[in-house]
Amino acid sequence: MSDDIQRHLADGILELRIARPDKKNALTNAMYGALTAGLAEASADPAITAVLISGEGDAFCAGNDISGFLPANRTDAAMVFIRAIADFDKPIVAAVRGLAVGVGTTMLLHCDLVYAAPDARFSVPFAKLGLVPEAASSLLLPQRIGHAKAAAMLLLGEPLDAEAADRAGFVTAIVAGDQLLAHARAKAVALTAMPPRALAETRRLLRGDRSDVTARMREEETAFATALAGAEAKEAFSAFFEKRAPVFTREGAK
Repeated sequence: MSDDIQRHLADGILELRIARPDKKNALTNAMYGALTAGLAEASADPAITAVLISGEGDAFCAGNDISGFLPANRTDAAMVFIRAIADFDKPIVAAVRGLAVGVGTTMLLHCDLVYAAPDARFSVPFAKLGLVPEAASSLLLPQRIGHAKAAAMLLLGEPLDAEAADRAGFVTAIVAGDQLLAHARAKAVALTAMPPRALAETRRLLRGDRSDVTARMREEETAFATALAGAEAKEAFSAFFEKRAPVFTREGAK
């Protein structure tokens, strides 16, 4: 388990806490690996009923650490985690405060109960970085909040605040910040009192046929790899590190 991912097991709940607050909980390759390992542990242990994911400090997760996009640092750790959370076979509860950017938002599409503080702010600015959606978000986000709202988020990078997310059905409920984690824990613990077979079968029925999700994830992974190696992403990341506005050419755009 990475030092930046805290693990706590109690009452049949495995809590995975993203704990890199000085970087707004941006995820490194090691952190992705630790989250994946935590999900594998929870899946294999019959005593664990559910997983609770939260963030340390004033942000949930600022997405992928920007250094992870550099050629020298690229691994498949992020994609492995995304596949793991999409295929996870037990309920996942999330407690979200502050920023939830990129994978910080798309992972929530694979969570069952999402509780948000009033300051929660969800964004998926992939296109701004010359990239494309991941975690089947190009499929699941329109299904969850409607095409028009999803288009504003995915095409323009516009954020969704907590109230808008609640109205759109993206989150389960808004909870006061000082009560958020306790509330999410209580809901996770409540799952342990449910009849386990009925709980598992109900979750399976809720999620439905996942073949379309799997297929979309594969399609996104291919497109993401192509985009990441392309000129637009290179310019976006260069501009970020050089603290300037990116300049994109229209040549060859479709």
